[in-house]
Amino acid sequence: MQWLNEPPRWRHRDQEVQVTVGAGTDFWRKTHYGFIRDNGHFYYTTVTGDFAVEVMVRGAYHALYDQAGLMVRNDDAHWIKTGIEFVHDVQYVSAVVTNDFSDWSVAPLANPAAIWLRLVRKAEAAEIFYSLDGVDYTLLRIAYLRPSPEAMVGVMCAAPDGQGFDVLFDHFSIRPIPMQEVG
Repeated sequence: MQWLNEPPRWRHRDQEVQVTVGAGTDFWRKTHYGFIRDNGHFYYTTVTGDFAVEVMVRGAYHALYDQAGLMVRNDDAHWIKTGIEFVHDVQYVSAVVTNDFSDWSVAPLANPAAIWLRLVRKAEAAEIFYSLDGVDYTLLRIAYLRPSPEAMVGVMCAAPDGQGFDVLFDHFSIRPIPMQEVG
């Protein structure tokens, strides 16, 4: 695995990645706010074909828009990030889909200790799921992401307005989806 925008401190051991998120970091493109930020932390590997990626995320969120979760990225203008985004002292499960312009969808949670995320990529479709117990998953969104033969897949975190925070990613896994499961 490798970093796009390496954080100030991090450690990877087995399936666990601990990160201290840097201040003023984010992934966002254009929509409404008129700016582009591509300096969030993204620890990824390159995947070919269709896949399912999962991770458990536990963060010490405390500033507006502190965020951590999964990312699938074709390039700087075509990507999806999903996870927790901290807004006015509430953890929201969040998805930002970017096809040149970013959009944002959220659903409030009751500030869980951790969240489990699953993203399934099938051709141009990305199915985004979350769980509060790692067993029962809820569909958050199905989104379009331009097809590409390869994608960068991994964990992401950012602190757009805050001074940074600590986050733990655990049980990170990627598995290919056989053709008979696609469709």
